[in-house]
Amino acid sequence: MNSTIRLTRAELDSFTAAASREWLLSNGIGGYASGTVAGANTRRYHGLLVAALQPPLGRTVLVAKLDVSATYLGNTAAFTANEFADGTIAPNGVAQLASFRLEGRLPVWEFVVQDAVIEQRIWMAVGENTTYVQFTVLRASAPLALSMTPFCTYRDYHGHCRGDGWQLQTHALATGCEVEAYAGATRYRLTADCGSFTPQPGWYWNFKQRKETARGLDDVEDLFRVGEFSAELQEGESVTLTLSTAHAPMMPQTAQRIEHSARQKLLDSVPPAAPEYIRQLSLAADQFIVARGDAGKTVLAGYPWFGDWGRDTMIALPGLAISTQRYDVAASVLRTFARYVSEGMLPNRFPDGGEAPEYNTVDATLWYFHALDRYVQASGDLKLARELYPVLLDIVEWHLRGTRYGIRVDTDGLLRAGEAGAQLTWMDAKVGEHVITPRIGKPVEINALWYRALTVLRSLATQFADDTNVRHLDMLASAVRRAFEARFWSEAHGYLFDVVDTPSGDDSALRPNQIFAVSLAPELLTEAHRRAVVDVVARELWTPVGLRSLAARDPAYAPLYRGGPGERDAKYHQGTVWSWLLGPFVSAHYQTYGDAPRALSYLDGIEGHLREACIGSISEIFDGAPPHQPEGCFAQAWSVAEVLRAWTDINFQAQQHLPDAALPDAVLPDAVLQGVQ
Repeated sequence: MNSTIRLTRAELDSFTAAASREWLLSNGIGGYASGTVAGANTRRYHGLLVAALQPPLGRTVLVAKLDVSATYLGNTAAFTANEFADGTIAPNGVAQLASFRLEGRLPVWEFVVQDAVIEQRIWMAVGENTTYVQFTVLRASAPLALSMTPFCTYRDYHGHCRGDGWQLQTHALATGCEVEAYAGATRYRLTADCGSFTPQPGWYWNFKQRKETARGLDDVEDLFRVGEFSAELQEGESVTLTLSTAHAPMMPQTAQRIEHSARQKLLDSVPPAAPEYIRQLSLAADQFIVARGDAGKTVLAGYPWFGDWGRDTMIALPGLAISTQRYDVAASVLRTFARYVSEGMLPNRFPDGGEAPEYNTVDATLWYFHALDRYVQASGDLKLARELYPVLLDIVEWHLRGTRYGIRVDTDGLLRAGEAGAQLTWMDAKVGEHVITPRIGKPVEINALWYRALTVLRSLATQFADDTNVRHLDMLASAVRRAFEARFWSEAHGYLFDVVDTPSGDDSALRPNQIFAVSLAPELLTEAHRRAVVDVVARELWTPVGLRSLAARDPAYAPLYRGGPGERDAKYHQGTVWSWLLGPFVSAHYQTYGDAPRALSYLDGIEGHLREACIGSISEIFDGAPPHQPEGCFAQAWSVAEVLRAWTDINFQAQQHLPDAALPDAVLPDAVLQGVQ
């Protein structure tokens, strides 16, 4: 069965409604295509062909958009839209838009012109920078003339382009043209499988990008029109444009077959009883897994602007690859990152420009142990664990003797981290030289992760009959277990401190980080304290789309994520809702209360969200205040992964208890039957 999200005319009844909804395709090497349902670009990151010229990075906008119109029975109607700097919207093809659907992962539009119905669909080739745009006349009583005008550029996807002083060169091809931005630039080709191409080079000025306006950034750019493709189509006929950096790109039909096969394989991994939104997330999960050149697989943290980050990769890996039963992908990612371990640390991120990896993270390395353990438990592959075992031992030794940024095990067995000017945990916002949430000391989730890393490694040491390290790791884990509850539990507040032993004392801000003590290592807390943590998080931090990063009653709480870059970064972890935290919260709730339906009910709000921002995916963040407007990256790896993982884990665990819960009435004691009745 396919997976489809369909938006009706009623949901797309204005330019604003259609332009607020986005779509995304990826090609498995870091390139992508993305835009709005309206056809107008509202971000600098939108484009029909955003090529990864140094996979998985070097992302460059080549073909920004396509303007399309149809002439039918003497009338001409636009299918796309543009917004300009003076506020003009021209054309506004939303008037012809009958519906939009995500068919699996492919965006599909239906337009109506009088009695004619025209379908547009877009897909990409896996493994190359190639996008296909196809128009099919589903119904028409006369020939329909289609006009397609590509708007091009050649710029870094973080930047903007103005047309003053330069011009893209076009070279004629039999079925289109080749574009050369400047000498030495990667050339790309625009071709059609039928019709004709007429060169019409020239700049179009002052395209407005309203999402950039909201972010307080430069919001206007110019685009270069290379010419016009035209085709006359009868009912049942199609025209396909191919936009590609490849000299001989994959045939459209071949790319479609590969996409269909991959989509079906992903859907086959989903339990039959899974709700539709979980099926959709299993497809979305694949968009974040990309090749890091010849080194193996990695994970892009989020579209449109993030590269591959160590922390995000390790948090997301269980949901993206293990929950979808792609153990080969998980193994490849784990091997890829093991190559970059330095001084006992995984890199935090790989810069877009190809510079040396950055190692300013305390948690990415610890999440690596968790991801490996999830992989081994699911796949049974001890060979990989044995291969990585020396790396894991070395990581622990570095943490014992001390590594970068003051990361070191203290005398009480807890892990200390941080120094002035550094942001090391996932709450990593920094404005200039000011770290918003420095969390210097012993953060609660870092120590839950440290304990988890030690127990994972101890389990491997036991299986590998490494008795010396079994005893050593036992001692280290026992020290954490003795100290954790005593140091982190606040009797006065009824929940866990967020950070202890900070330069100014213990931090009692009510934040979601404490939930990891329950989801990752419940044995660190008494049952009463586990319940207290889950309950306070549910009461004060949970929203239908994620957990607030700070309780609303805190004086530092920021309900809305608004303003320029500095202002927004200052609010990033001060009440902003993070959807990825739903995963650990739901897992902790189920572990604590054992009620699968109730735990999973906390995920229900995600289903509606799949229709409102990037269709079929989950945003990075939301406003802390209702109605929780989506913000940040429109498709985030750990957001998708953690919802998918939590649902899959709890469904599996609950299924294991079905025989006990589903006994026929005849075998139940009378007292129990009376209680049920």
